[in-house]
Amino acid sequence: MPPLAYFGIESSGLNLIIDLLILFAVVLYFSLIYWTYADAHRRIADPIMIGFATVVALAFPFLGAIIYLILRPPEYLEDVRERELETQAAEARVRELVQSRCPHCEHPIERDFVRCPGCLRKLKEPCASCSRPLDRAWTICPYCEAEVATPPPSRRMARRRASSQQLDGERGELRSATAEEEPRPARRRASSQQRDGERGELRSATADEEPRPARLAATEQGRSARGGRANRPDTRPRPSS
Repeated sequence: MPPLAYFGIESSGLNLIIDLLILFAVVLYFSLIYWTYADAHRRIADPIMIGFATVVALAFPFLGAIIYLILRPPEYLEDVRERELETQAAEARVRELVQSRCPHCEHPIERDFVRCPGCLRKLKEPCASCSRPLDRAWTICPYCEAEVATPPPSRRMARRRASSQQLDGERGELRSATAEEEPRPARRRASSQQRDGERGELRSATADEEPRPARLAATEQGRSARGGRANRPDTRPRPSS
């Protein structure tokens, strides 16, 4: 079968080139359809508009993609969200600078407040030179260039430090006691052996003392006999003078 001739051209080389061009056009057509769908999905939040842009690119080859390229939104959805977040963060910073809230009672305060009017707690330290409110993290006054003295630790901080030191001391004592109690099994063995020896001595002493009641009875009888002799009247005749 002879090759199909395009535009009356019967040359096989030219027909091959035309076939490749047609294949390239078909691949480009489907690629533009997919690109239109993917780009619309990144730029448009409405799924109906995404489908409409894809149908236009499908119905009008090459021309539909150009129409979408002209009418598409200028930004991606991610860029829009990032810009909105940055805008919200900037607005929050402005609100904090203009009117912030007390960290203790959430009462609205201003930047130059030294004490909170709601809970009367101290928020900032006044400068010793110009009496302007200073932030606690500053080491120098930005208004008069005076050095900021480090404030003494509060009572709460002192209590926390004392309690932490006390806990550290108790932990050290507990560790030392634990280290000392490690050879306790040897001590227990020695004490148990000593107790066993004392018990053996006590048993031997008890065995030796078992005939003691008989001895006591004999001594009591001897004493009673001696007492009876002493109490008897003397019946022997006395010499006359």
